[in-house]
Amino acid sequence: MTADRISQWALRGYILLVFGFIFLPIAASVVFSFNSQRFPTVPLGEFTTHWYQTILSDPDVWEAARTSLMVSLSTAVIATFIGFCTAYTDYRYRFRGKSGFLALALLPPTIPLIIMALAMLAWFGRIGISGQIYAIVAAHTVLTIPFAMAIIRLRLNEIDPQLEAAAWNLGASEWRALREVILPFCRPAIVSALCLTAAVSFDEFAVAWFVSGLNKTIPVLILEIVTGNIDPQVNAIGSFVFLTSMTLVVLAQVIFKAHRLRGGKPR
Repeated sequence: MTADRISQWALRGYILLVFGFIFLPIAASVVFSFNSQRFPTVPLGEFTTHWYQTILSDPDVWEAARTSLMVSLSTAVIATFIGFCTAYTDYRYRFRGKSGFLALALLPPTIPLIIMALAMLAWFGRIGISGQIYAIVAAHTVLTIPFAMAIIRLRLNEIDPQLEAAAWNLGASEWRALREVILPFCRPAIVSALCLTAAVSFDEFAVAWFVSGLNKTIPVLILEIVTGNIDPQVNAIGSFVFLTSMTLVVLAQVIFKAHRLRGGKPR
């Protein structure tokens, strides 16, 4: 066996170990969500959908799901809009202090979530909106803007810089060139940013726990359940959250990469 062959197998084995380390606990949670026994032990009990029926009949779960859905959709739209504006500003303009502007725009993911949560709680409490749904939306928007900006800026790196100038020379205003050249070219990145920011917001726990008040999201509800006792409902709720988040993330990747492989160009 050649050295290259050994390296390939070693790389594949390493990738399998990494994915196993990440996804095996999630797979175990999904399996136990269909287990009739209250405690996650082996051997398993009988197959049952009782825990799913329990959460589907719980009004608190439905209220938390409604809050999470509202927050994630609102966050996705606002964060993607601001992320596009920030990415286009970076692409289109040159100005003094631009490096500082970009550093501030990309700063939130580098701040520990507990520090961000405490800062948000203090600020929202000061202006009187702590505990409101739009406080969660505002906090999650701050956290997710850099993700949207990064995706859209990556797409803008692929555009021919002469296309926009050509549209101007043909009589288009800056707004029309933006609408008919830049936006169509960035459409797959915008859709991907919407999916990814929605997934990040739907999963986020730490900041939501501090600023949500009585408006509990799904991750906050899970914490409240596991704090009291061991409840198999958590496995069922967690499976739902995992499926939702993975669907959004995979969708974002498929849309973005499929368009890049097709070599999508603006019309």
